[in-house]
Amino acid sequence: MVNELKVLLMIRIFIFPKVLFLSECHTKISLIKGKTARETLMEKGLWEETRLKFPYNPMAKFYQTGGNEAMTNDADLSYYGVISIGTPPQSFKVIFDTGSSNLWVPSVYCSSQACQNHDKFNPGLSSTFTWSSKTVSIQYGTGSMTGQLAYDTVSVGGISVTQQIFGASQTEAPFMANMVADGILGLAFPNLAASGATPVFDNMMTQGLVSQSLFSVYLSGNSAEGSVVSFGVIEPTYYTGQITWIPLSLVTYWQITMDSVTINGNTVACNGGCQAIIDTGTSMIVGPTNDIKNINYLVGATINQYGYTTVNCNIIPNMPEVTFNLNGHAFTIPASAFTIQDPYGCRTGFSNGGYQQLWILGDVFIRQYYAIFDRQNNRVGLAKAV
Repeated sequence: MVNELKVLLMIRIFIFPKVLFLSECHTKISLIKGKTARETLMEKGLWEETRLKFPYNPMAKFYQTGGNEAMTNDADLSYYGVISIGTPPQSFKVIFDTGSSNLWVPSVYCSSQACQNHDKFNPGLSSTFTWSSKTVSIQYGTGSMTGQLAYDTVSVGGISVTQQIFGASQTEAPFMANMVADGILGLAFPNLAASGATPVFDNMMTQGLVSQSLFSVYLSGNSAEGSVVSFGVIEPTYYTGQITWIPLSLVTYWQITMDSVTINGNTVACNGGCQAIIDTGTSMIVGPTNDIKNINYLVGATINQYGYTTVNCNIIPNMPEVTFNLNGHAFTIPASAFTIQDPYGCRTGFSNGGYQQLWILGDVFIRQYYAIFDRQNNRVGLAKAV
């Protein structure tokens, strides 16, 4: 079920994060916060045309069956890290995505235009490569990705995972030509993986490469650098106060129960409780249509005919906070964090997810709360990010 790649429309940037090696039992890999596809497309005057051609449907990947995962564009994703595959290593920029489970990258056997714009894996250059007999197929909203599964050594920071199964793409949908990342590294549970592929983190645990069966994510705000994914370790330098542990309500995605969403102490959404997924591969906070409309209205945003919000940049200091109540604990997001400012104006980070009663707490939320994904205890830890 390789990633909705929820991603897309990201314009390629030539930035390679440095990798920090800590020890054989844990490591962290730096992420770069680059220019988003929306910003680049706006600069070129192509945003309206592109968003109509490749609509954003952030919920698509959470409602797929039969091993196919939908892919639509997420024009605001901006965090990417570098991994390598093969011996000697070939480098690829990937999205570390807690909302999917497969690893895949483009291959030299892909003739699609999208593959020409990205780094491609060459099996013939790796002495540790072997093909699998299985294929992989990902259904996108406007096309598809197909490929062959294979095995090779995958290096993530200081960790080298041997015999890691991954997808080598052979065809890719046209809109993927505009994404920044070459591929996806999924960090959800193995029962989500297409074609029975074992996720990278599962192999890290099985091969004894991490001292704890957990990983954590810190996303910086405006700074291009400073974001990290850490494997096998909780890093106190990235948070303040106590960690709040929340049990998973479903062991597939990193899914939890949300009690309510409040503004000024009043319930404005998720009345009576709902389900939410902590997802590094979605840029916004996404919720049901009526709930999101209500939140945007109450914080002072205007919604246009296409469902996009605008905010008077001058009122941001006076906008109310929005609180997400999880497992009896309040996680508050100030207006400075849930609004997005670019050269073209201001808007909120609350996005319409349709009429499904499911929430995605994406990067807008995770930038405020250091997130720990604990596989041993099937729980998520949240602490105030520094």
